[in-house]
Amino acid sequence: MKKSLTESASFIASALPPHFHPKVAIILGSGLCAITDGMDILATLPYSTIPHFPISTVDSHRGALVLGYIGDTAVAVMQGRFHYYEGYSAEEVVFPLRVVQQLGASILLLTNACGGLNPLFRACDIMLIDDHINLQWENPLISRDERHRFPDMSTPYSSRLQSIAEQCALRQALTLRKGTYLAVTGPNYETRAELRFMRTIGADAVGMSSVPETLAARSLSMEVLGLSLITNECRPDAPRHVSHEEVLTTAVRAEQNLKKLVFSILEES
Repeated sequence: MKKSLTESASFIASALPPHFHPKVAIILGSGLCAITDGMDILATLPYSTIPHFPISTVDSHRGALVLGYIGDTAVAVMQGRFHYYEGYSAEEVVFPLRVVQQLGASILLLTNACGGLNPLFRACDIMLIDDHINLQWENPLISRDERHRFPDMSTPYSSRLQSIAEQCALRQALTLRKGTYLAVTGPNYETRAELRFMRTIGADAVGMSSVPETLAARSLSMEVLGLSLITNECRPDAPRHVSHEEVLTTAVRAEQNLKKLVFSILEES
């Protein structure tokens, strides 16, 4: 894998000015593409052109790496991530993040679209991820490479970045929820019994991503900030039909608030 990482990183670097090194890696979730609007873009590289990169198979994920600046911050934005439900291995899911870290990124800013388990949460709310529960039964750190083993996960999400996010939300008069994100593999949505179980064990939101990237980032000593956009309310005692189309519609409706928050956080980080 080390050779593949080097080849991918070298290819990306060849498309950029020699002085450019991203500080922040941003991974965009389903339907969340507005963050690249307003960027000073240096290069847009479709995943299909980058050696060894997986190919996104989800329609709402554009499948491109966008490099440039948001304000004065050098960023590498992944327009679309990879999921276990697409048939990718744990190593493949986090491969692009490891490449971007090789390019210089020391901070990971995750976004995702997810279901709200906390009864106080409403569709279009933004939740700051304070902790997570991994029910994906996969781990990208399982490897013969000893460098990725045994990272401390007592505080996987940076308290420094969380504080910045909370201050930015306050200045924008934006309600920012805070809670625990639970990751499942998908691609099916959850049964009523599963939702009750998830809430019982302390989850505030449920989704199908983000935890693998967090594990990989922490093994690389990156700071991690996670922002979840609540796209549907999970109410096991008042069930309603959930579709991917509904998730995308809600994500598009609320992504401008998320964009403003992300831009503000980058100014402070």
